[in-house]
Amino acid sequence: MSLNSIYTTTTHYGNTMVEVKLNVYDMYWINDYTTTLGLGVFHSGVEVFGKEYAFGGHPFPMTGIFEILPRDVDDLGQQFRFKESICLGTTDLTEDQVMKVVDCLGKKYSGDSYHLIHKNCNHFTQELSQILCGKDIPNWVNRLATVGARMPFMERMLPKEWLTPLAIEATVHVKQPQL
Repeated sequence: MSLNSIYTTTTHYGNTMVEVKLNVYDMYWINDYTTTLGLGVFHSGVEVFGKEYAFGGHPFPMTGIFEILPRDVDDLGQQFRFKESICLGTTDLTEDQVMKVVDCLGKKYSGDSYHLIHKNCNHFTQELSQILCGKDIPNWVNRLATVGARMPFMERMLPKEWLTPLAIEATVHVKQPQL
């Protein structure tokens, strides 16, 4: 089966409309305990045309947007667990137009600009969703960042390696044995 046969299309007034989904992942085991309180650490990606687009941090000034097969937790890593897919709406953009939008957003969402509170994967999926179908992602998906931005003491409570790729890189360098 080809990727193109996986996604849903409809025709509306002569235009082909393609379904846009938000795929949400639990990122840490702590979500088993905190989601009942309305907080959690979630990763999200936007699924359209049989591809999923997401944003992640790395210490380089190039795009942090990446593409995976939808709901492929193996590509994301062992700390991720698929939670749910949410239909956000439809887009009338073509696959080529979507790819151009993602490329343009890649300039804004460079890997070294990632920050868990201020510019994370959910900020990216919110912006992409608005462009593709004019819809917001559910508030609960990025609630931790929203609360953290309003309460700066929360940011100071989180491990630095959760916040930015530069902190991740520093942690990796510290843990490597000196030869």
